[in-house]
Amino acid sequence: MPDDSGALRARQRTGTGIGLLLVLVLGAALLIALPGDDGPDDDACRALTVGSWKADDGLTAEFARYGDDAGRTDDWTGGDGTHSVRLPDGRVLWLFSDTYLGRVYGPPNPHGESYAWRDAGTPLVRNSAVLMRDGRLESTLPAPLFADPAPNQWRWPVAARVEPRSPGSSEQVVRVLLWVRTAGQSPWIYGVPTATEVATLSLPGLRLESITEVLDQRPVADPSRRVLFGTTLVEEGGWTYVFGGDDGRPAARPVSHAYAARVPEGALADPAAWQYWSGSAWVPRARPRPVLGDGRRRGVGSAFSVVRDGSTYVLFTMAAGPKGLTTVASYWACSPAGPWHGPAKEFSPPLPQGQVAAYNPQAHPVLSGPGRLVLSYDVNWLEMTGAAAQLSRNVSLYRPRFVSLRLAAAR
Repeated sequence: MPDDSGALRARQRTGTGIGLLLVLVLGAALLIALPGDDGPDDDACRALTVGSWKADDGLTAEFARYGDDAGRTDDWTGGDGTHSVRLPDGRVLWLFSDTYLGRVYGPPNPHGESYAWRDAGTPLVRNSAVLMRDGRLESTLPAPLFADPAPNQWRWPVAARVEPRSPGSSEQVVRVLLWVRTAGQSPWIYGVPTATEVATLSLPGLRLESITEVLDQRPVADPSRRVLFGTTLVEEGGWTYVFGGDDGRPAARPVSHAYAARVPEGALADPAAWQYWSGSAWVPRARPRPVLGDGRRRGVGSAFSVVRDGSTYVLFTMAAGPKGLTTVASYWACSPAGPWHGPAKEFSPPLPQGQVAAYNPQAHPVLSGPGRLVLSYDVNWLEMTGAAAQLSRNVSLYRPRFVSLRLAAAR
C-alpha cells in the first residue's frame, strides 16, 4: 500500500472525495473458504501466501462495458471502494463509495485521444450500489443509497453480508457497514473519522429500513487514533468477525493498525452485541487494541481484505512505503486476533498508463471458486494538478480492476 503521506497528497490533488481513499492505499475483507493448494488437511492452520496470480480481464471488461453504456444518465460510470455481497436470489450487490454517474461519450475525447470521456463538471455522489445477475451488471440503484447524516458529513459503504434479521430469525436482510466522515482540515482533508454505522436493507427489494450507529469515535480526541470498523467481514462459527483500521498520521505512521471485533450472527445492527479485541479477550464496549501494525514496516491501509482458508486467515493490503502505490502484500494468522505473520509474498497487478496508483484490494468470495480467489483493486490519478479532469478525460481510470489468485504455502 502507498504510505499515508502519498495518500494525503493524492487526496489533495484529486479533489474528488474519492471513496475509501483514506490514505490512497486502502484496502476490505470478506470470508471465503478456499481449498488449500498444499497438503491433505485443509483445516490445519498453516502459513499461506500468494502462490500465483493473473489478471481477470473478463471482470474488468464487464465494469468497463457497463460504465461506458450511454443508455442512461443516472447509472454508475466509475467509482471506488469496491465491495460485493451475494443476495439469496443469486444476484450480486456491488457497493461503491465516491461515484460518478452522468453520461459517458465514446472516443475520441475532446483532446483527440482514443478514450471514452465524461463532462469535466460531472458531480460525484458519496455512494452507490449496482446489481449484477449471472455475471452481467444490469442496473444502478437510486444514488446516493445512503444520505449524508449531517452537513459536511458523508457515508461510505464498506463490507456487507446477508444475515437473519435477529438471532434465530428465519427472515433475512442485508447489513451494510458504513463509515461516517466529517469534513476537516489538513491532514484530514479526506474526512475526519467519525463513526461506524450499520444499515439494514430489506430483501428482495433492497429498501433502506434503518441506519444504526454502533461505534461513535467523536469522544476520541486524536483523530489518528479513531477506529472505523467494517473494512472486512469474516464469518466463522456463528460469529461475524469485523475488521477495522485507524488512519494514522502520515509523518508519524506510514502504515495504519488493524483492529478486530466480533458480533453474533444476526446482531450486526445491535451495538450492545459487539465485542472488541482488547489485547487479551473479546470485551463489550472496550477500547479496541490493534491486532496488527507497528506503524512503520508492518501494518495496513485504512481498508484491507481478509479471507479464510481452512483454519488460516490471510490478509491482503497495499505494501508499506512507496511500493504501496503499486504492490499488494499479504499476512497470515491462525485467528482473527493474531498473531499476524508477514508481510509475505507481494505482487504488482497491472495498471493503466499515466501517473496512477492502485489501492483498496478487496476479496470477492461471491465470484471465487475452488482454489481461486478473486481480488479487486481501485485506481486513481496522482498528478499534482488536474486529477479530476484526468478522470473525466479517460473514464476507464476510476474503475475497479480484478485479478484471480491462488494461495500456497508460505516459504
